[in-house]
Amino acid sequence: MRIGLIAIDGCFGSAVASVIDVVRVADGARGDVDPRIDPIELAILGPKRRVTTTASMTLSVDHPLSESAEFDVVVVPALGTLTAAATNDALQSRDARSVIASLGRLDDATTRIAAACTGVFAVAETGRMHHRRATTSWFLGPEFLKRYPTVALDLDTMVVVDGNLVTAGAAFAHIDLALSLVRSISPDLAQHVAKLLIIDERPSQAAFVAYEHLRHEDPIVVEFERFVRARLDEPFNVAFVAQSLGTSRRTLERRVRAALNLTPLGFVQRLRIERARHLSATTDLTSAEIALRVGYANAETLRSLLRRERRRS
Repeated sequence: MRIGLIAIDGCFGSAVASVIDVVRVADGARGDVDPRIDPIELAILGPKRRVTTTASMTLSVDHPLSESAEFDVVVVPALGTLTAAATNDALQSRDARSVIASLGRLDDATTRIAAACTGVFAVAETGRMHHRRATTSWFLGPEFLKRYPTVALDLDTMVVVDGNLVTAGAAFAHIDLALSLVRSISPDLAQHVAKLLIIDERPSQAAFVAYEHLRHEDPIVVEFERFVRARLDEPFNVAFVAQSLGTSRRTLERRVRAALNLTPLGFVQRLRIERARHLSATTDLTSAEIALRVGYANAETLRSLLRRERRRS
């Protein structure tokens, strides 16, 4: 497999380094796992001969972007931005536009595209994610959905594979992305690399999502969140909440889905789990008392939800 890793000035340093390390360890260890595994080549692609990452790491570019089609997989790492505004600005830079143009010329039948974090935005700019599943940094989910409403965004999952398109979550999910590429070559090799580098399996971003940090501009969703946070110990009825907010049930469901990619009930359950974990860590309340404080009369219902979240994360 030939992997081309795109790098531009200002890209996330640890993102680039983690992909390089995982892939090169895999190539070095493949003979110990199965001598029949072909070599795994990794090269740096870029718009100029040298690029500098956010960590002031300077990389020599092996191939220009015009040669991207010669690789089996092209990886797009994070742009090095942490906010929606900064990401939008980065996408307009000359280097980013060159990357987007080169990705747009790739043939789906011959080249796989892998991206993580804000790098997923660059791939989405090409239009090739239309009606396809993907993930990105959980805290930029609302902005992503705003820019690319036809993408089926899954903010829970760490790595999403949809045909020849592979996407991963926030910055250090680049490790999961690289390991996913290795797994596509050999599951045994991926497992071996994970053990060598002590990489724990993290199939979900759900455990890391802090919903109060999600930024969206929908006033109905803002009021919905405030309303339910103040009443997490009360039974949830979406029709009653919608009426209390002066809107219809259908409108509330549609707007919450658009902003958070969750149903109203799904969002309330996440908030309840978040509150329950906080109470468990900061108080001496029993599980039954915590369950009542987050709206569950039966403590076993809460325990079941917590177990399900642990399995997902």
